[in-house]
Amino acid sequence: MKLCMQHRTTRPFLSLRPVVGRPVRVVRAVVADALQQQHFPKQRQMLVYVPPHPLIKHWVAVLRNKLTPDVLFRSACAELGRLLIYEAARDWLPVLETEVETPLGKSEVTIVDTSRPVKVVPVLRAGLVLLEGAASVLPLTQTYHVGYVRNDETLEATCYLNKLPSNFSQDDLVLVSDPMLATGGTINQVLQDIVARGASPDNIRVVSVVCAPPALKKLSENFPGLKVYTGTIDAELDERGYIFPGLGDAGDRAFGTSNSNGAA
Repeated sequence: MKLCMQHRTTRPFLSLRPVVGRPVRVVRAVVADALQQQHFPKQRQMLVYVPPHPLIKHWVAVLRNKLTPDVLFRSACAELGRLLIYEAARDWLPVLETEVETPLGKSEVTIVDTSRPVKVVPVLRAGLVLLEGAASVLPLTQTYHVGYVRNDETLEATCYLNKLPSNFSQDDLVLVSDPMLATGGTINQVLQDIVARGASPDNIRVVSVVCAPPALKKLSENFPGLKVYTGTIDAELDERGYIFPGLGDAGDRAFGTSNSNGAA
């Protein structure tokens, strides 16, 4: 598995430590190899970012707490999504150099090129909540909904809604939101469909609350060039395929329909 982990610093960061300080086992071999070579592999590979921002850690903690009421869970998820989208937009959004008149004279400025709106793809239903604050970060977006349901016995995901455009261009900027990347079945299908319609993995960003190694492994094998931004990484899945310790069913908790301890 070719997988790089980065924090948002001036240099890449390979070792990932969740809040409890325990290394993520899935990247141990990659970390050892990179340290031995003293450089990153030159080939295209997926990158995973866990921004080391105290506010991101705070909102992840709120989301994990089983005592967090549904209304606060939803607002915390939206706030975390806004912060992660901000990080994902760094060095990604196209910009234009221009000139404006200030009250005192002319000034050279940089603005976001709104002729290339970000194509936003929330994975229903919980993916909607991560995007509630997107409008305060991204100047212009176009939204295409997809909906999947996972069979709890087979862990296979089935699509029940697909509003993707018939075609993407290689230059399209695509942002996919899915709070829980556990086995990777759903997100893998979503990205396969997006890429099959013409999008380039290099221009796709995935925003998630929590990821698990099986999902990251599957994505890294199938989508070199992809970038994933997540609040944290948990090292395990339980026997039902749910992220452990995770944060429960993100969809149920966000929409007030909590009836299980599963994953969205």
